[in-house]
Amino acid sequence: MRKPSVAIRIGVVARPELRPEDLLAAARAVESAGVEDLWLWEDSFWSGGLATSTAVLGATSTVHVGLGLMPTPLRNPALAAMEVAALSRLHPGRFTPAFGHGVREWMVKAGAAVESPLTLAREYVTAVRALLHGHQVTAKGRYVRLDGVELSFPPDPDSVPPLLLGANGPKALHLAGEIADGVVLSDIPTVDAVAAAVEAVRAGRSGSSLEHEAFHVVGYVEPAPDPAAQAIDLVSAGLTTIVFTHWEGDPDPRLLLEAATAGRAALSWREPSRE
Repeated sequence: MRKPSVAIRIGVVARPELRPEDLLAAARAVESAGVEDLWLWEDSFWSGGLATSTAVLGATSTVHVGLGLMPTPLRNPALAAMEVAALSRLHPGRFTPAFGHGVREWMVKAGAAVESPLTLAREYVTAVRALLHGHQVTAKGRYVRLDGVELSFPPDPDSVPPLLLGANGPKALHLAGEIADGVVLSDIPTVDAVAAAVEAVRAGRSGSSLEHEAFHVVGYVEPAPDPAAQAIDLVSAGLTTIVFTHWEGDPDPRLLLEAATAGRAALSWREPSRE
């Protein structure tokens, strides 16, 4: 069976250090530049990612917002599903949520650290994904405990967002392939790193209940001197969404937008990924 196709996307990131009052101007600049995606971070203890996602979606009409990563220890999975479902109904097809285990130091500060982040990720993503697909969920896990929870307003069946998991290590990548609709690679993926990550994801996908479902591979990358060639190489290695960012200093948004525009032009001929 052929897997559903995944459209190739290009975006830029708004770092969490950007003040909330400056975010909407940045989002409108992204839309004016014709860039498809704006990805937000939810680092502790900056702005809440769902609040900023809501603001960006309301202030633009075409921009697709990705939120990665939301730390699973900080938010009850039932509440997370409620919030994601509401955004998906208000802005169908324009929001992609991504979850991660969070930086342990920050989770300790918040009193939310867990002994086994991978166990939490498995229980959390499985529960939230089921709720978004309209199922009633009872879970008696190590961390996630739900008793007959069912969303009153789940997303419309045709606009359930893909639920992504942030992963870098082999165990997390395997888990993402097994239980999620995609993975976010935030460790400055090179072509070789992307290819290796995709292989680990495929191993987790093989034989899972989601084996024949579409899978998204999102990578945060520093723009290369030739972002057009970089985009072609990264997509060939397995990325389905390229998110241009800078990891150090205060990024010049013009450089990110120029990289995204060049990458999109280079990939305009390409058919959707079959990964």
